[in-house]
Amino acid sequence: MPRKPRFYLSGVPVHIVHRGHSRSPVFFEDQDYSTYLYWLRKAAEKYDLSIHAFVLMTNHTHLLVTPTLGENVSLFMQYIGRRYVPYINHKYGKSGSIWEGRYKACLVQEESYFLSVMRYIEFNPVRANMLESPSHYRWSSFCHNAGARDLKLINSHPIYDSLGVDKESRVKAYQELFNYQIDQTAMKKISDAWLTGTPLGNEHFRQMIEETLSKKVGQDRRGRPSAKVF
Repeated sequence: MPRKPRFYLSGVPVHIVHRGHSRSPVFFEDQDYSTYLYWLRKAAEKYDLSIHAFVLMTNHTHLLVTPTLGENVSLFMQYIGRRYVPYINHKYGKSGSIWEGRYKACLVQEESYFLSVMRYIEFNPVRANMLESPSHYRWSSFCHNAGARDLKLINSHPIYDSLGVDKESRVKAYQELFNYQIDQTAMKKISDAWLTGTPLGNEHFRQMIEETLSKKVGQDRRGRPSAKVF
């Protein structure tokens, strides 16, 4: 069966998820995380993408990016894979791909879901019961977005900037978003969107995407729900 084509739009945020083969680890020590982030930054510079949020878990990654050109999303991911996979294989004596097929992704409506996806991504280590606060996890963008440490690879989005009139007020407002977890309904909608490639937003947003592309994008998820998705 041919692969289902993917479609992205210039200037529209994308939530990207990439999982290890059979959910096996893709990071083994600190140097691996650092190496991935190095290539992530280089790829963003080369293909003119803004990275707004990320988390690197032991066996998968989440990214929230906005491309200047929609077609550059796939090139961006290929660039990272063609450098990180050989690095892991050479270092640990492995062969073949370390990833579970192609990455999954969905377009994100800015006004309704952008901040929810940022929280979904940066809350990931907490949901995985690795720690009690996202501030305790080193390999995510929370430290930057919550004002603890600047990361050169992160670019703020206008939705984030609208949280306050200056950096201090934006950081405080963003921190307050993490005083409570995302409700289960929103969690499921976000998970279903990236799992199926369905645009994450209201019906008007989905119609706008499909009219712009002149194609149906994504699908309604069927069958039994996944037992647990991070």
